[in-house]
Amino acid sequence: MDFRISGLPAPQFQPLFAMTDGQLEAIGARRCYADDSRPGYPCRVSLMHAKPGEELILTSFQHQNANSPYRASGPIFVRKNATETFTAVNSVPDSLRVRLLSVRAYDSNDLIVDAEVIEGINLETTLAHFFAQDSVAYLHVHNARRGCYACRIDRA
Repeated sequence: MDFRISGLPAPQFQPLFAMTDGQLEAIGARRCYADDSRPGYPCRVSLMHAKPGEELILTSFQHQNANSPYRASGPIFVRKNATETFTAVNSVPDSLRVRLLSVRAYDSNDLIVDAEVIEGINLETTLAHFFAQDSVAYLHVHNARRGCYACRIDRA
């Protein structure tokens, strides 16, 4: 089964980088700079890790805005230099492969019908399992340890 992984659109986050630290704090966001910790700071636009010293914004993002009991938001990092949204068919970025992931399968009514916590290296196997179920319309992936939203996955 072919799948498409999609990051978030860069333009909606670019105005955050022009804000002062006080303005960011007023909306519950923070400016930060990547260090050399591993596995790193994963950008939700490019789905790449930030390089040490690179500027990021840590903000809350409503990743599930459907009118369902599963409406949710959570923290994300966005790199200042991320200008292109990651989208690829049958390709898993390294930022997902190196983490413990929570994968949530939603139906067409935006209700969770299945979920797993997996090592990122096993993501393709989990995708095949979920997309083999007719009830699954799309998936959301989160970093299991910190709960950050990572990306959306659809059938390609």
